[in-house]
Amino acid sequence: MMIEPPIDTLAQKANGNKYVLSILASKRAKEIETVRRTELATADKKAISIALDEIYEGKIAPSDIND
Repeated sequence: MMIEPPIDTLAQKANGNKYVLSILASKRAKEIETVRRTELATADKKAISIALDEIYEGKIAPSDIND
């Protein structure tokens, strides 16, 4: 089973730290769920998948998400 985007590539986008990646993706997914709740109900992708795609594409970086 191939996971896209690859976890190692995603980790590099988060300063090479998988822990930072998980926190970044989690916080972004929560933001997406808050803003696009109705859109997600009919979408075929979950918020976490969208968040990981955004990180992979460089739209979100560790410095973009605050506590």
